[in-house]
Amino acid sequence: MKCDEIGVIENYNKPKMIVQEQRINLNGLSIRYFQSGNEGLPLVLFHGTGESALDWSWVLPKLGEKYRVYAPDFPGNGESAKPIRDYSVEFLTQFATDFLKAIAVDRAVLAGNSFGGLIAMQLALLHPAQIAGLVLIDSSGLGEAVNPLLSSLTLPVYGEIGVAGCRTPVGAVMRSRSRAALQFAHPEQIPVEWYAEQESLAQTSGFLEATLSSLRAQLNPIGQRSVMVDSLPQLQMPTLLVWGADDLIFPKTQAEAAVNHLQQGYLSIIPDCGHIPHLEQPDRFVTVLDEFLNKIS
Repeated sequence: MKCDEIGVIENYNKPKMIVQEQRINLNGLSIRYFQSGNEGLPLVLFHGTGESALDWSWVLPKLGEKYRVYAPDFPGNGESAKPIRDYSVEFLTQFATDFLKAIAVDRAVLAGNSFGGLIAMQLALLHPAQIAGLVLIDSSGLGEAVNPLLSSLTLPVYGEIGVAGCRTPVGAVMRSRSRAALQFAHPEQIPVEWYAEQESLAQTSGFLEATLSSLRAQLNPIGQRSVMVDSLPQLQMPTLLVWGADDLIFPKTQAEAAVNHLQQGYLSIIPDCGHIPHLEQPDRFVTVLDEFLNKIS
């Protein structure tokens, strides 16, 4: 492992702090990840479908003050390798397992947003001794309902037409704007860096294909494929559900129902917030997460 460069991340109005951008070769794939902090409880952050580790940039510096934080780009996303392949739940769960081993973390808190939450749940069920706590942020896998604008993309041919249209410069801009309207309560307040990366990624070879593959792995035309509610009682570690009150992708009722199935469950609904709380409400998110981590550290 080596540090390729040092990135400087600005947390809205907070002072600039240094976050390391690193790369590793994992099973033949070049993987980018961000690291913040050198001491404290290890915290591993998984992003959602069609996103990247950049989503965590606005909370990484603050979290790094108390915790040792890692945020990888899943294969097919961000600046990680994007082979043409099936981005199944099983493949990404194995990637997450191998990533923890590669960074030499024996026991950590996992936090996952959207599809990253489903992967974190799968990992916690498979390797419970390694997971000190679990944080599910507007996670998939907790109910059948999903916004039909997303599930319709899983239809044969329709998704491929969308991929072809979104990889053009104009299509990439339209894609970023439509995603923002779906994912955020206040798209006009989202940092321009997020929009710029979304537009760049849409024109990057393999990214849209990987996004469509992982979308089809978790959804079908009528809803979510993997509903893990019946497995939640098996999770013995403390588990926090964080949800944007105005999430248009997965309704907050899924979190409100799921928390009752957990042995050690906590729920925080963040008001005036959509599907990615750590990007839209970073200060509130850090406060909620820190309160939870103080309970288990």
